[in-house]
Amino acid sequence: MSALKPFPAVFYNKEKIENLSNVFCPPYDVISKEQQEAYYKQDQHNFIRLELAKETLKDNEKDNKYTRARKTYEEWLKKGILKQDEAACLYFYKQDYKYQGQKYVRMGFLGLLKLGEDSGVRILPHEHTHSAAKTDRLTLWSGLKSNLSPIFVGYADKAGKVERIFFKELANLKPYLEASDHDKVKHTIWRLADPEKNQQIADVIDGQNLFICDGHHRFEVANQIRREALKKGKKHTGQESYNYVMAYFTNMDSKDLQIFPIHRIVKKFPISVNLLEQYFRIDKVKTKVDWLVLLARAGQNEHAFGLYNKQGMFLLRLKNKLLIDKMVQEGSKDYRSLDAAILKAFVLDQVGVTSEDIVYSKDPDEVVRAIDEGQAEAGFILNPVLVSQLRAIALNDERMPPKTTYFYPKVLSGLTIYKMD
Repeated sequence: MSALKPFPAVFYNKEKIENLSNVFCPPYDVISKEQQEAYYKQDQHNFIRLELAKETLKDNEKDNKYTRARKTYEEWLKKGILKQDEAACLYFYKQDYKYQGQKYVRMGFLGLLKLGEDSGVRILPHEHTHSAAKTDRLTLWSGLKSNLSPIFVGYADKAGKVERIFFKELANLKPYLEASDHDKVKHTIWRLADPEKNQQIADVIDGQNLFICDGHHRFEVANQIRREALKKGKKHTGQESYNYVMAYFTNMDSKDLQIFPIHRIVKKFPISVNLLEQYFRIDKVKTKVDWLVLLARAGQNEHAFGLYNKQGMFLLRLKNKLLIDKMVQEGSKDYRSLDAAILKAFVLDQVGVTSEDIVYSKDPDEVVRAIDEGQAEAGFILNPVLVSQLRAIALNDERMPPKTTYFYPKVLSGLTIYKMD
């Protein structure tokens, strides 16, 4: 039994939607209140109405964001706004994007991932989860009897076998779906219904360590739905719909897999830069371009951070790596080598910064702006986590510090839906 399975996705009916780019939205957990409002206004059929429906002050047990999402879902299916594929497919997914002026293409595919100990794969998380977020997704997915957005899984394929199937079978065919998002990322989907080719892809996945890059809460919710179904005591074949979760798979050996750092905006930082000289070599930098370039360069060989406050821009480089084991009190050697763990132990904990004092951002400009506008006293810019570090932490069965990784681009919500029996 393979860990990977094709499925007949529910997706938007192109004959009913004038502009597909207007109906998709990002995953629920990166959408702000302002963005939620904007997606609502963008199109009456935007997926936000299912993925993250609005709350109202009048919400009650019978009429709330979950019941309204279910009503909308059923209505769209009935009217043909959404329709189900006629065949079980894997859905190849190409994302074209630019980052720092350079073009990238991330390839992947959407399919179902087998849950449970008999899946033949080991599925490894790297983040902690929170009960409120899990309760939210459990209520929504159970109410709609569907996975609305996929978990994001990395697999190994150094030989590029999966991509070769794509280029041979699909690359020259007209795609099933094309759309662009607000970040100007182009999203393109092809259907692969050939059982033989799909099995060849499943053979690549089987027996692997699979790494959850994004969607930890959704993964745990899918497992909870499965556990609750198994408790009901019926005969189980292992092929029931609750034994699977919709997943986006991408090759972790690809150079186009981007992990962005998540920076720290610190509201209160009551010491001067000079007091950090105990642990860091500190250089003042004149321009933001130089600052970011020097930080990236330093990060190749040492632990380095960008610091911005009212005194200016600084590059901080850790003086003595031998102090790491003394200062970072938790985790394996792999964990203790994470920049986020080092920043916390050597700087934030020393000054008494609490988690409530920190705002997280993936945008260095936002960090600088927060200081300039007086919303915070210091900002720390980090280098990205390496794929090799994520693998090591997950294989150790450890979890990274909060807000350590941001995979880009995000997988759009609404491209495919997994409708469960």
